[in-house]
Amino acid sequence: MPSPQQPVEPAPAAVSDAPDERERAGRPQHRRPRRWRRAVLGGLLVIALLGGGAAIAGGLYLRSVESDIERVDAFTDVPAEARPPAAAKGAMNILVLGSDTRNPESDSGSRTDTIILAHLPKDRSSAQLISIPRDTWVPVPRSKDGRQGGRDAKINAAYAWGGVPLMVQTVEKFTGVRVDHVAMVDFAGFKEIVDALGGIDITIEKGFTSTHSLNPDGRRTFRAGRQTIDGAAALDYARERFAFADGDFSRIRHQQQVIKAILDKASSGGVLANPGKLNAFIKATADSVSVDKSLSIVDLGMELRHLRSGNLGFYTSPTRGTGRIGSESVVLADTAKARAFFDAVRRDSVAEIVKSGAAS
Repeated sequence: MPSPQQPVEPAPAAVSDAPDERERAGRPQHRRPRRWRRAVLGGLLVIALLGGGAAIAGGLYLRSVESDIERVDAFTDVPAEARPPAAAKGAMNILVLGSDTRNPESDSGSRTDTIILAHLPKDRSSAQLISIPRDTWVPVPRSKDGRQGGRDAKINAAYAWGGVPLMVQTVEKFTGVRVDHVAMVDFAGFKEIVDALGGIDITIEKGFTSTHSLNPDGRRTFRAGRQTIDGAAALDYARERFAFADGDFSRIRHQQQVIKAILDKASSGGVLANPGKLNAFIKATADSVSVDKSLSIVDLGMELRHLRSGNLGFYTSPTRGTGRIGSESVVLADTAKARAFFDAVRRDSVAEIVKSGAAS
């Protein structure tokens, strides 16, 4: 599916929250994320590829793998009366969330650094992956306990205030699109997924140095050009934002680039024809993925088994760049363009999504 290239509006200020103490010190962040702490980079594609491998690895084996995958309660606390109408018949919308948690021992204050609304048209011939910048200023509904929300804030605050259910409510309120399922991937597990593939191939447009790397000294330098990178380097590449003037917008572009590279590598003959590599990839994926209680990743994967990177459209929710509200640096949504764009998503009009979307 063609994806028109439409640049994001220039940002008048870099999109970046103040770094925490480890970031300011430039030290590596050694952490052991619990399985329910998630950071997503390609969750939808991982799900698809699990099912895609079923024809080779055997459906019964993958069913047993699926039974071990962690489930999250995403919808119980979402008020039915506040939800948008169901998606167009046969279409599906999956909310992909991820958190680059700095403190793995506490839930308090954790926020989602990656927010992707993945739209699957009813014919399943393509997929549209829509990144919503985490600092987008939106109305956040009140949390179940009534102590948080009920006001405008950065969209990622919803997760800190009310977990996945409040995040679902907030995304639905902002987009007008009903979320059918939720998928999450563990950050550490993402590294294992890339390593199980034997690395991924990416082209880096401009060299830079990350000062928040997984390397012992907390630094990693990326050179420009085409290259193969391992899991640790892919993780550093996809999470870095402080090295760029446009902050989170660069990180979104890099995350989308890594998603495409994972799909290209996982769908290559070298992986699918190698039982050892395929098995390692499936196991790494199963250990990293968590989904809502009703999603069957094997069934969905079989529906998407023919999906390849050429069938993916990568988009960013329309914005007017960045600005300041009070003391906070925020991303300002272009409400008129966003309304038209997400209306096309709701109606499953792929042609209009391509036409009106802010393609990355």
